[in-house]
Amino acid sequence: MTGFDFAPLFRTAIGFDRLARLAEGVAATEAPTYPPYNIEKLGEDSYRITMAVAGFRPEDIELVVKDNTLVVSGRVTAEPSQAETLYRGIAGRAFERRFALADHIVVEGAELQNGLLHVGLKRVVPEALKPRRIPIAAAGARIANDASAEARAA
Repeated sequence: MTGFDFAPLFRTAIGFDRLARLAEGVAATEAPTYPPYNIEKLGEDSYRITMAVAGFRPEDIELVVKDNTLVVSGRVTAEPSQAETLYRGIAGRAFERRFALADHIVVEGAELQNGLLHVGLKRVVPEALKPRRIPIAAAGARIANDASAEARAA
């Protein structure tokens, strides 16, 4: 089986279009292997992506977040070298990596250290979307409040 049919899902579910597109995109494309990376969970709501980007400077790397996608791209600027390179084992080719971010994941920052790019991510759920407890008033208390409100109005 080479593909998935999401038609049954669309008949009963509303608002999952992005999830279906994400699944179709993963199945349809071959994942790039350069540069290698790790994804770590540091805490309940904290994550870190670490990419091996030897030979890149901070100004050679660009991070862009758009439509819940983090795009990390790198372009090495060629520097004139006075030495002749006999063997090039450190890859310095351009790259672009895309990471799909869940809702409410924000990029906290990025740091380049010892040839590793560390990108900090955090889940920030707005107060309006956090679970909240709804107090339940007793029926007698509400009736008493309604009666006192009517007495004040009269």
